[in-house]
Amino acid sequence: MNFSPPFQRWELCFYLLFTEKMERTIGETNLSKLIANMEPVLNAGEYVFASVSDIEAIPRTSTICEIKEKEGVTVVLAKKDAEELGLSFEFVAAWITLNIHSSLEAVGLTAAFSSELGKHNISCNVVAGYYHDHIFVDKKDANKAMQVLWNMTKNKTLNK
Repeated sequence: MNFSPPFQRWELCFYLLFTEKMERTIGETNLSKLIANMEPVLNAGEYVFASVSDIEAIPRTSTICEIKEKEGVTVVLAKKDAEELGLSFEFVAAWITLNIHSSLEAVGLTAAFSSELGKHNISCNVVAGYYHDHIFVDKKDANKAMQVLWNMTKNKTLNK
């Protein structure tokens, strides 16, 4: 790229920032590659889903994620934080992150792992982040879910 003064430094910075950002943000879309490389990670702790009517009462540093629904705002947060805030909840979950940058346009990954977990009678609640998929399973099923997900990765295919 040819840069000419007086914009040389600015143009170079923009070029480097733009190309660095582009390289960082392109996620994988190939389902076979996603399954083969998804690398599930079990996050420490216990997590809950709670519904609140006043999101301002919940410190943003406490939430893992939140979604607006007509009945209220669902927040996912650590069980200990929910208890400290006096929030009611019913489901205690383990949080698994698939440590691969999956594209939001990828087709089939959620269906693949949720179907496989379902075959083992494991319920999953999925949240797609910009970079990774996050799976919340019943705390009692955490190790079993990790085994199922790792087996998918090792087999590089679905067990049909």
